[in-house]
Amino acid sequence: MPEPLALYVHWPFCLSRCPYCDFNSHVRERIDERRFRAALLADLAWEAGRLGPRPLASIFFGGGTPSLMSPETVAALIEAATRAFPPATPPEITLEANPTSVEAAKLAGFRAAGVNRISLGIQALDDSALAFLGRRHSAAQALAALETARALFPRASFDLIYARPGQTRAAWRAELRRALAFGLDHLSLYQLTIEPGTPFARLHDRGELVLPGEDAQAALYRATEEEAARAGLAPYEVSNYAAPGAESRHNLAYWRYLDYAGIGPGAHGRIMVGGRLTATARVRAPEAWAEAVERRGHGVREEEELSAAARAREALLMGLRLAEGIDPARFLARTGVALADALDPAALAAAEAEGLVARTTAGGIATTRAGRLRLDALLPRLVR
Repeated sequence: MPEPLALYVHWPFCLSRCPYCDFNSHVRERIDERRFRAALLADLAWEAGRLGPRPLASIFFGGGTPSLMSPETVAALIEAATRAFPPATPPEITLEANPTSVEAAKLAGFRAAGVNRISLGIQALDDSALAFLGRRHSAAQALAALETARALFPRASFDLIYARPGQTRAAWRAELRRALAFGLDHLSLYQLTIEPGTPFARLHDRGELVLPGEDAQAALYRATEEEAARAGLAPYEVSNYAAPGAESRHNLAYWRYLDYAGIGPGAHGRIMVGGRLTATARVRAPEAWAEAVERRGHGVREEEELSAAARAREALLMGLRLAEGIDPARFLARTGVALADALDPAALAAAEAEGLVARTTAGGIATTRAGRLRLDALLPRLVR
């Protein structure tokens, strides 16, 4: 039985650029949706032609802002993907959406198109914080979108950004409780970071933007765990909380280092091609990607067969984000390297002694709660 496939579809356009964002997103006065839909369908058909039939596990429409697409485009891509990769069981189909009134009005259309999981980019439930983050919706619109999502979709998630300047634990707890009261089954939580080349980076360099210190950030993270637990959500990955069984199946494919294909401008993939695990990257700029697809049938910019050492390193960097940790048998089968050989033994022993990692019942390793708090510092020590 061929390995299941996770499919990522990138829609690179946004209404505006958020000052903290360094994603591959672009603002255009006018978007030729018909052209980009045709290019996405062609890119998908080319990928399917070389991968051959395999069961589709999930589709994730990311961006950019995928909710700027029409439901008709989403439906066409879902139909083409499920025809190219007939699913053995109903696939998880996620679409990222912003809660502006224009995009929220499309939610029923996305549900009718086949989307069964919605991910709302709420980011904050405070109007001043939303303005600071460059978001185009209000807190009232965000709450209305949460209500609509709960009513329409079998599964729904929302994103929040924490460690904002001046943010207190009490205010953060209140914000979380307002959102979690809607009973959604998944939360993605992202710490505000300064990314090079962004407007926030320039403000930070001038001393005009000061983020909370490490102790304050850790306190906000712990408060999140406590509030999520009150709502029945457990942390299953560094930045993600879910009710039992509501984990993002698509994102688990990344963290478990399974096969995923990416189509659209700048999309990346890790796929088996001719029995070799291959890293793929599409042309990044939207118009250049579309031109490449129109000229040669696909938007691939580069491909690289990954060495055993590269596979092992990537699998560790992904797997140690998960609360479940890394299964040694699966790690060996995927990378060709024994888990013990991919880790620095002295660093592993020290991390165990510090309570940052622990052995799993299957003989693998997992980061502890304390380890996930210090993951950025821990990974360079452990990974050879």
